[in-house]
Amino acid sequence: MQIYFHDDCSLHEPGARHPESPERQRSIVKALKQSALPLEWFSAPLGTREQVLLAHSAAHWQHVTDSVPNSGLVSLDADTHLSPGSLTAALRGVGATCAGISALLAGQTQHAFCLTRPPGHHATPTHAMGFCVFNHAAIAALFAQQQGIQRIALVDFDVHHGNGSQDIFTGKPNLFYLSTHLFPHYPGTGARSENRSHNILNVPLQRNTSDAEYREIFQAELLPALDAFKPELLLVSAGFDAHIADPLGGLGLTEATYFWLGQQLQTLANTHCHGRLLSVLEGGYNLTVLGSSVVAYCQGSQAV
Repeated sequence: MQIYFHDDCSLHEPGARHPESPERQRSIVKALKQSALPLEWFSAPLGTREQVLLAHSAAHWQHVTDSVPNSGLVSLDADTHLSPGSLTAALRGVGATCAGISALLAGQTQHAFCLTRPPGHHATPTHAMGFCVFNHAAIAALFAQQQGIQRIALVDFDVHHGNGSQDIFTGKPNLFYLSTHLFPHYPGTGARSENRSHNILNVPLQRNTSDAEYREIFQAELLPALDAFKPELLLVSAGFDAHIADPLGGLGLTEATYFWLGQQLQTLANTHCHGRLLSVLEGGYNLTVLGSSVVAYCQGSQAV
């Protein structure tokens, strides 16, 4: 397994009491390095304007780049703030996903995990929101299509619906966005009424959904849909805020289900995608359990 990481991601400092803190990434790095997982660590390169424009408008790119402050903070929305290092951090996330795609297509690894921040799945084609500046997972999908891979599925198990990813995927041939999320919850999207056959599958969850209930739903709805779609590449928006202890959550998952998800998604990638799986860090805000949750997910993938 390859891990894409860069210290520049810690330069994004959205405020002293903001839950999306640099400590999130540091806690995961510490947990992974203390684990027995066989990991290869790679420096995440800087993404480019051209890669960002795969999923975002030129106006959005210009607004973000023009808004970066020389000091202090600038707010793009009520929750999404830029510090002087935020653009560099976000571009490391873009570069990580594209580098991970290139490594997968070259056969250099089966699972690439992009351990970057800020997260991305709320970023729409035209707006930053929900802690997210650029939508790294969606950029990865469109970058992979440029490289000749057409049928791509993106599974999102963050507690929040990835409205930005849905917006970018909707109506695009051979792209399939599948999400489990608490509903109703931020950002207010993700109802079943938004579903489109083999393009958008939202599976809203009730508050406090347990491990057993979640796995039953995932097996009944997402796995059959993925099998029917037969993706050539599997992407994952890996948010760990559905953990029972997460302060921004409301679901009841534990590390056991993240291990199970790693197993299920790697098995599906092995069946349909020549093993090619790219995971991108999204949410997860309890520093006590975030690292152990990521380790469990990676262990599940490696157990297949």
